[in-house]
Amino acid sequence: MKMVLMTVFILGGLFFFAVGTIGILRLPDLFTRAHSAAKCDTLGAVLCLIGLMLYSGFNFTSLKLLLVIAFLWITNPTATHLISKAVFMQEKNKKTME
Repeated sequence: MKMVLMTVFILGGLFFFAVGTIGILRLPDLFTRAHSAAKCDTLGAVLCLIGLMLYSGFNFTSLKLLLVIAFLWITNPTATHLISKAVFMQEKNKKTME
């Protein structure tokens, strides 16, 4: 049962990584690409790490993986927001200079 759950979580994570990659390649502009990358990357990483937590069992490694999940959950959306905001401000400044 543990192996089945672990496989489901890891395959789910890989699915979201694949969807995010397709979104980066297919979407038209930076903002929609960033949205696709941030959502799918965060969810894919969390699902894969949960699968790894199930694989390792309840020990110190699981606690470290849980801390990595918390760190990713906070930093990935924040980084994407800051990158998008920087590009937006750069485009806004270009238009005001013209």
